[in-house]
Amino acid sequence: MKKTFFTAAVIAAFAFTACSETTTENAEVAVEQTEEMDHSTMDHSQMPTSVVVETPNFESVSEPMQTQIEQLVDQYMKLKDALVASDAQAAQAAANEVVTVAKAMPVATLTTDEKAYAEEKTQEVISSATSIASANDLAAQRENLEMLSESVFSLAKAFNAADETLYYQHCPMAMDNKGGYWLSSNEEIRNPYFGESMLKCGSVEEVYKK
Repeated sequence: MKKTFFTAAVIAAFAFTACSETTTENAEVAVEQTEEMDHSTMDHSQMPTSVVVETPNFESVSEPMQTQIEQLVDQYMKLKDALVASDAQAAQAAANEVVTVAKAMPVATLTTDEKAYAEEKTQEVISSATSIASANDLAAQRENLEMLSESVFSLAKAFNAADETLYYQHCPMAMDNKGGYWLSSNEEIRNPYFGESMLKCGSVEEVYKK
């Protein structure tokens, strides 16, 4: 199956401008500015190719592995949505499910290279998701989101295991202006690092689909 990558770099400058409004009184303005953009009218065919997360190609892997990764992506989305909603308790519950699915990954069925990569990324998933599950406050949970996001995205791409289009998104203001990535099944920005305070802050940096 052919993998296709796109970038939404044409909106990054606009998103950054919106995100740069960090004060309380300007946050609403930033949201309104970004909401004016209509992502559905963008012509992706005119965008240059860009890959943010580099992965090997293991797309010929057996179906059980792909199915398990698809389930992992589904559980990740529930966790990400809980952080968008600023619901720490729901995030904890979703993180526990992520850990459960990750621990059931059938890595023993893989070849040497596939197995080594899957074990590495699965361990990163388990580590970051466990930290989120054990944290009681949103700030601590969000600190572990980027590693989890990158690892889940890497597994989905490497093993060609996405059953839907995936959008790798970025907010330059997250984590004290260090920036932070997350994964979404929707092109529209819903920022899990800020929730309602800066819901639309961010841009799509990479798009992946089978």
